[in-house]
Amino acid sequence: MAETVTSTPEETEALASELARRLATGDVVTISGELGAGKTTFVRGACAALGVRERVTSPTYTIGHRYHGDGVEVSHLDLYRFQGVSAAEWGDLEPYFEQAIAFVEWPEAGEGVLPAPRFRVRLRHAGRDRAVAIDEC
Repeated sequence: MAETVTSTPEETEALASELARRLATGDVVTISGELGAGKTTFVRGACAALGVRERVTSPTYTIGHRYHGDGVEVSHLDLYRFQGVSAAEWGDLEPYFEQAIAFVEWPEAGEGVLPAPRFRVRLRHAGRDRAVAIDEC
């Protein structure tokens, strides 16, 4: 899988916008990377391309946000605070995947429970830049 280097948040958002044009309702995109690597910036760019007009922010403390795009619902989840996902917790998360495109930050906590992703995105610090790898599953 090739990496693309982005030097600004706008470049990261543009890369996400390209990916978003390939998505449809029911698709799941997982986004991994260390703190500050640009995961929410990536989701913000994808949401803009999907017609979301609401402010896109990290759902770290709320677990998830649901946005309204142009003819599509978009879910944005953040599993940073999870050690794993129990059956009871899955009951709280499952509605985010229904009739929506779902972006999941820190998906490692939901491994084996989350729906299979269509794309896996990995971001990492590359000096002052970010390296972004996108893998179609």
